[in-house]
Amino acid sequence: MKENVLPENGELERTMLEKLAQDEVRSKIQGFAFAYRELMAYYRCAMMEVSTKFNVLSEELSLQYDRNPIETIKTRLKSPESTLEKLQRKRLPISMESIEENINDIAGVRVICSFPSDIYMLAEAFLRQDDIVLLERKDYIKEPKENGYRSLHLVVKTPIFLHNTKRMMKVEVQFRTISMDWWASLEHKIRYKKDVLISEEIDKELFLCAEISAGLDRRMEEIQQKVEACAALEAAAEEMKEIEKR
Repeated sequence: MKENVLPENGELERTMLEKLAQDEVRSKIQGFAFAYRELMAYYRCAMMEVSTKFNVLSEELSLQYDRNPIETIKTRLKSPESTLEKLQRKRLPISMESIEENINDIAGVRVICSFPSDIYMLAEAFLRQDDIVLLERKDYIKEPKENGYRSLHLVVKTPIFLHNTKRMMKVEVQFRTISMDWWASLEHKIRYKKDVLISEEIDKELFLCAEISAGLDRRMEEIQQKVEACAALEAAAEEMKEIEKR
């Protein structure tokens, strides 16, 4: 029967130090994971706050007009992998403070609108709310990206109310028309296929599709304006008939 032999003093100390180091690393990892989950919960709350604001606007506008300028509202929380990759790419510290301070698009809300003019109307209505703080505005509709991408981006701070405190959290809000969102979604799927090098010819084709998409937005909005003008004329004519009857 083999006896249990205790390690010598030097080896015992080394074993204990290794065990302590492993426990310390494990404790740090667990602490970081908990802090990260807590921070992401705050970002989810911020997305809910912003989404609620747009749902309220949607309800109001659908009553005020005969159409709703908001088609859909989508939310997205940046994945841990994307967050880590962005920190590393920018050579930033990996910490909760670094995430909050340096990354603006952890929480994302996308508002899909009917027409380009709806985008600016909704953005201004949103920014007029006194608890929204605008940090950054990028208008890729008036000045599209080189690849043809169009969207209006706002980075804002919004308060979230916890059980014992209030926190200001960043949210990136993207406004797109249906056409802009369709193009951006398909362009991303095509461009980021694994192990496929996108040629200059395909780049040009994608850009041309973006231009066609923008042209369709303009034409559809012009048609909508004509329809609204006709409806206004008909309403005015009916009102005149009612006045004449009196």
